[in-house]
Amino acid sequence: MFDVMIIGGGPSGLSAALVLGRAKRSVLVIDNEQARNLVVQSSHGFLTRDAISPKELRQLAKKELKKYKTVQFCYGTAINLQQSHSTFTIEVGSLQFSAKKVIVASGLKEQLPNINGLKDLYGKYVFSCPYCDGWELRDQKLTVIGNGDKLIEYVKLIRQWSNEIEILTGGPRTFTNKDYDELKHRRIPIMEEEISGFFRERNELQIALSNGVVITCDAAFLLKTNAKQQMILPEHLQVKLKKNGSYETSLHGQTIQRGLYIIGDAAKRFTGLVGAASEGYEAGVHLNKELVEEEW
Repeated sequence: MFDVMIIGGGPSGLSAALVLGRAKRSVLVIDNEQARNLVVQSSHGFLTRDAISPKELRQLAKKELKKYKTVQFCYGTAINLQQSHSTFTIEVGSLQFSAKKVIVASGLKEQLPNINGLKDLYGKYVFSCPYCDGWELRDQKLTVIGNGDKLIEYVKLIRQWSNEIEILTGGPRTFTNKDYDELKHRRIPIMEEEISGFFRERNELQIALSNGVVITCDAAFLLKTNAKQQMILPEHLQVKLKKNGSYETSLHGQTIQRGLYIIGDAAKRFTGLVGAASEGYEAGVHLNKELVEEEW
């Protein structure tokens, strides 16, 4: 019986493991190493680790955690989560583990449009987060791919890093005439053709359109990746999803089930490395306090 089981070995889960391990709590981290950010070459915005690869960041964190005998790791995918009274049970393959508390830090997974070449180039020439990758693409020729009422705000944000941008809607535009006039006023080209494929030519990105035109740019930003939950186990315990696809939580990542916490992108959709690590620390401190009160 562990004190805490953590599902997910990213910044939020590992940060929680560090806090709890140092608090002399027995911790099991379950991770299948399928984090969404492993497709990118480097991560940014984390002080002292800016431009580190996601894989290296995890390796460094696990190396630090090895000195705490209170923290153990299990490689695999959690396939079942049950609660009986004050005990949680998780299955990982043929193994079964139990704990007093559970932290879900499994994050999201992308559901990219089924367009030829997109999955291969996502994270290399096609991105979604300008705070993560905008600096490296500053003042370059960028293509913004998106449609709908949220497009204008996204374009405003991308324009912070480069004024040389164009828009591909992937079909007839669905944003308002007001937004359309604003974009045209700023002389931002808008193309409404469907996208048939993504290709790399030397160090440039080429986007083929259904009318035969090929757009060449340095990189593209995708408004929607349709990211969904990496795992749905909290739903087994009646934790609901909100309209935006994130799990319903309250302060410190608590859910309606006492002892079950959800943190990071699974709860907020986007937290960034620093935000995720911060949530892990916060949840770890609060969860330990909960255990202290129960043991008093």
